[in-house]
Amino acid sequence: MTTRSKKVLVIGAGFAGMSAASFLAKKGWSVTVIEKNTLPGGRARKFEAEGFTFDMGPSWYWMPDIFEKYFANFGKKVSDYYQLQRLDPSYRVYFEKAAWDMPANYEQLQSLLESVEPGAAKALDLFLAEAKFKYDIGVGKLVQQPGLSLTEFLDMDLFKGIFKLDVFQSMKKHVAKYFKHPYIQFLMEFPVLFLGALPEKTPALYSLMNYADIKGGTWYPEHGMYSIVQAMYDLATSLGVQFHLGEEVTSIKVENGQAKQVSTILGDTGEVKTYDFDVIVGAGDYHHIETKLLDPAYQSYSEKYWDTRVMAPSSLLYYVGLNKKIPGALHHSLFFDTDFGVHGKEIYSDPKWPTRPLFYASVPSVTDPTVAPAGCENLFLLIPIAAGLAGDTEEIRTHYFNEIIGRLEQKWGLSIMDSIIYKRSYAVSDFKADYHSFKGNAYGLANTLLQTANLKPSCKSKKIKNLYYAGQLTVPGPGVPPSLISGEVVANLIDKNN
Repeated sequence: MTTRSKKVLVIGAGFAGMSAASFLAKKGWSVTVIEKNTLPGGRARKFEAEGFTFDMGPSWYWMPDIFEKYFANFGKKVSDYYQLQRLDPSYRVYFEKAAWDMPANYEQLQSLLESVEPGAAKALDLFLAEAKFKYDIGVGKLVQQPGLSLTEFLDMDLFKGIFKLDVFQSMKKHVAKYFKHPYIQFLMEFPVLFLGALPEKTPALYSLMNYADIKGGTWYPEHGMYSIVQAMYDLATSLGVQFHLGEEVTSIKVENGQAKQVSTILGDTGEVKTYDFDVIVGAGDYHHIETKLLDPAYQSYSEKYWDTRVMAPSSLLYYVGLNKKIPGALHHSLFFDTDFGVHGKEIYSDPKWPTRPLFYASVPSVTDPTVAPAGCENLFLLIPIAAGLAGDTEEIRTHYFNEIIGRLEQKWGLSIMDSIIYKRSYAVSDFKADYHSFKGNAYGLANTLLQTANLKPSCKSKKIKNLYYAGQLTVPGPGVPPSLISGEVVANLIDKNN
């Protein structure tokens, strides 16, 4: 591979940053990645304690085709780096008076839905036929666009399919056309929560997530989600990408509308360094890069603009080690045993600490014994909360921990509190400290209609010729697969324009 004289500097070694770095390296650029934390991966870092290995962020492996396509771009396969196991059941959902195990087998899933709502099996066929169209066009075409011009929609497939994509109808109304039973409606609406908005505020385009869930399946990468990070890091370094970990960018020097130099500080020594480059990719928090690293004259968006953005939720997380096994536990469980409407309002329309939250529990040691000591269980617990909440205190964290452990004990029918040998919490203040996360959000910008495609913050600076952005605050949006695509989109744009 012939290396160009042109140099690119990438801020942030999350999924989007490493993706952009690898695509640019493949195109012959000299690539340097600066990462604030001492491990690559961004929100998908890991840590080890007391013999347990905890994935810190993403825990759902959906859209395996996106990962295969990513590595295929470099002549590799996922299996060159890690093995995948499809989970069956995919996950369990606890309702107030029932618990459903969602079978990986499609016919079994149809039978389950048909047993509670006659006609639901056929309705699922019709619902997923639409969802597949949206997946093929949305993931195959729409998310591949940089969102810089409306002419991008002149692609014939996109143009012909724009109304079939259901961008002007809400997910909630779309689901209600097919299913009447409230539990089934919950099941079809829950995947869009990964996109950071309520079903009534999310375009029905995103029923493509149901296709990803039901047809694509729920998978687990051997040794945990950090296996993806390690694979992407290994690929990037094999392409010649240079990583500087534990080093934070402190400012971007701009002259005549051109970014010229970046200053950094090493976290362990305090040493100050500078870098020159031809192009820069901001793959860290967009708001932080704009408002803290650039002078106001070079910021594309005002604070007023940012304050009016609809943010995806933050999360209150707990990493827990137990000294015993949990008989019958599944890898993924969703606790919809309280009022979703109330909790939803407390996240989006009237932000406050939740009254009685829904939550999610992952027990990866059920699938992978390497993440916990023998005879022990590894728990990852997540409560979605409003971004920007004040009062993230130890007292608040303890209150919610006690509540959801009590509900787990009730649903699982065994004691948990007296078996805890390790516990760590993580919430709004940690997201801000570790990632400079805007309002302490966990997922980025909500995928509402007015924050879709060209209506997101631009992946190219409006004020600086050689500054580009990747990640969950720009196109295509939140989630691991979209972040891989974000890096590819911006790398192609850079290589085309420079």
